[in-house]
Amino acid sequence: MAKRYLILEDGSAYAGEGFGAGATTSGEVISNLNLLGYQETITDQIYHNQIIIFAQPAIGNVGINHDSYESILPTAKGMVVRDVTNISTNRLSRLSLDEFLQQHNIPGISGIDTRHLIRKLRDVDGPMKGSIVDVADAHAFDQLNATVLTNRQVDQVATPKPYPNPDTGKNVVVIDFGLKHGILRQLSERRCNVTVLPWTASAQDVLNLDPDGVLLSTGPGSPLDLGDGVLDMIRTVQAEIPLFAIGLGHELFALANGAELTMLPVEYHGSSHPIRRIITNDIIYATQGQGYAVIAKSIDRNRLITTYVDLINGTVQGLRHRDYPAFSVQFFADGAPGPHESRDLFDEFMEAMTARREG
Repeated sequence: MAKRYLILEDGSAYAGEGFGAGATTSGEVISNLNLLGYQETITDQIYHNQIIIFAQPAIGNVGINHDSYESILPTAKGMVVRDVTNISTNRLSRLSLDEFLQQHNIPGISGIDTRHLIRKLRDVDGPMKGSIVDVADAHAFDQLNATVLTNRQVDQVATPKPYPNPDTGKNVVVIDFGLKHGILRQLSERRCNVTVLPWTASAQDVLNLDPDGVLLSTGPGSPLDLGDGVLDMIRTVQAEIPLFAIGLGHELFALANGAELTMLPVEYHGSSHPIRRIITNDIIYATQGQGYAVIAKSIDRNRLITTYVDLINGTVQGLRHRDYPAFSVQFFADGAPGPHESRDLFDEFMEAMTARREG
């Protein structure tokens, strides 16, 4: 493996060994605390244009398999790990992590003190850019500092045209902001007949399909960059059809109902995160990929009820509309990767659709 460098916009450089593609890339550097599921992570579109530092010290030992893709074409910009291995005894493995990254032109770098890097990111107020390069010279830093990261991530990863995921059950419209396949899997397990629409779809586009329910998907970037058209669509649809929103969809649902958001000082990406379900006061564990949070004091209590709260940082993790069968969660209800304790939210969505048809 060739020597490569991770450089950061603060002028620091970290030497390591390259694996995967030999490309030079730049992106926002974030940390991921998941101990399992690196394939789901690297293929999740919420990591569009990001270089991912993995807290798990050993990466690659389960290979890549057909069942763990969260998108067909991953758009992450790189992987940073302590140790990488291409030897796997997993019977489901079809190719190595190194081969997978080469196929998708994604570089990786190993031999890095990831604990130090993660602590460093926690001490930085706001996002930090980085690059994976062959030479950590002045030119490389100049190129990094001149790089402007796009704020049109959803445009670049969401489907531009509708497509079906057919079955014989409830008719569900999924609005794609950077859809995880785990969401489609959960709907498929419940025999939902799914139509995926682009994020630019209007309320009339949705209603024309006469759906039993609408799901707003996860996605990358800031919800504040998507414009008022999306919020208008949500306001109209939630009054007509049961609605379930996850991740970026949750943030947009909050905005559409008058709440405000704040950007977290450091993005949080991890699993087995303790979250309190307020109505029962029990604790569930879930996977998160969060860069923004709903400001609790901004919630209009005449419209929204807080349903879940983060037990570590106190952020709002779930909302429900008082007047309509519409609800949302910040965490990944599909549990890919991570705990499966929140998958009953899809059953709750199914119940809301059944109640509407029978009501």
